[in-house]
Amino acid sequence: MVRLVRGEGEPVMQRRVSLILVGLWIAAFRAAAAPPTDDAAPSPLQRYEFLQIRMAVPVHIAVYAGDEPTANLATQAAYARIKQIDRLMSHYDPDSELSRVCRDAVPGEPIVVSQELMDVLTHAARVSQQSNGAFDVTVGPLMDLWRKSRRTKTLPEKPELEAARRRVGHDMITLDSDARTVTFAIADMQLDLGGIAKGYAADEALRVLREHGIERALIDAGGDVVAGEPPPGAAGWTIGVAPLEAPDGAPQRFLSLRNAAIATSGDASQYVEIGGIRYSHIMDPRTGAGLTTRSSVTIVAGDGITADALASAVSVMGPEEGLKLVRTIPGAEGFVATQDDSGRNAWESAGFGGLEIQPDTPSAR
Repeated sequence: MVRLVRGEGEPVMQRRVSLILVGLWIAAFRAAAAPPTDDAAPSPLQRYEFLQIRMAVPVHIAVYAGDEPTANLATQAAYARIKQIDRLMSHYDPDSELSRVCRDAVPGEPIVVSQELMDVLTHAARVSQQSNGAFDVTVGPLMDLWRKSRRTKTLPEKPELEAARRRVGHDMITLDSDARTVTFAIADMQLDLGGIAKGYAADEALRVLREHGIERALIDAGGDVVAGEPPPGAAGWTIGVAPLEAPDGAPQRFLSLRNAAIATSGDASQYVEIGGIRYSHIMDPRTGAGLTTRSSVTIVAGDGITADALASAVSVMGPEEGLKLVRTIPGAEGFVATQDDSGRNAWESAGFGGLEIQPDTPSAR
């Protein structure tokens, strides 16, 4: 769990939202400036904050602008962009482009998709290859079974699980970027972009804000956080990482980020206990099973789409193999904490500690 922390003198904003639609709740973050730089100078920019529900999660946007009309115009355009992406990529919306592709696809026959959907699927395919299938957007049939298990508190029957597994596999989808087509190898495949779309949407929201002349901004799309330039006079946005054993508790580590993204993947709230075993909502697409080891993975990357997908992949791969992958991604760093019968263990990439700070603000202590 990560939290964004305000600087001294700024009012603290904290949220907790129950999302009945998707059967989960998300503990929110606090937004703040990192400690000011020595050459900080007074700025005419003012801070404005906004909240809308988009992609079934609360999306907070904080911007620094010269006046309120400028802030309003820019953020409304950013929210409109997120809504547009959701209309393309939601697997819950039967009228989305993603749903239409899955519904209309005929095995072996290419189907034309929008350039935007192609771009996201191409990024997803790259992470699937890099992670040897630990990240896989064809996991839709297995996620449907997990949601059913969570409702009924029963594991799927073996024939049902095997039938779903046969419809999952990143190697059963072919992308042709030149023709802008997607081809499924078998019938009834279901794509689920839940592990990548929010990070992409946050990236796009920041891009729209920049187009409107706003560089100092922060977008928190249900925990996928993308930061632009920091607040005036600040070195970066301060982000607190809460401990695995107390995901709603006070952060114990703090990072300073600017023009970067951070995402955390874990099972603090999304899990089901069946027969005394805790099954995470994080699914290993290669086995069809929910993870049974408690974990929290925090990834920092150059953009939201990368941080989002990597956090999911590393959760499945485990700390050693997952951080090996992180080290191959330029600008990426990672932290992994696990807890089992032997106790708590933690791993991090070589550069993760270099992002850490010790803010001396009341809200950071």
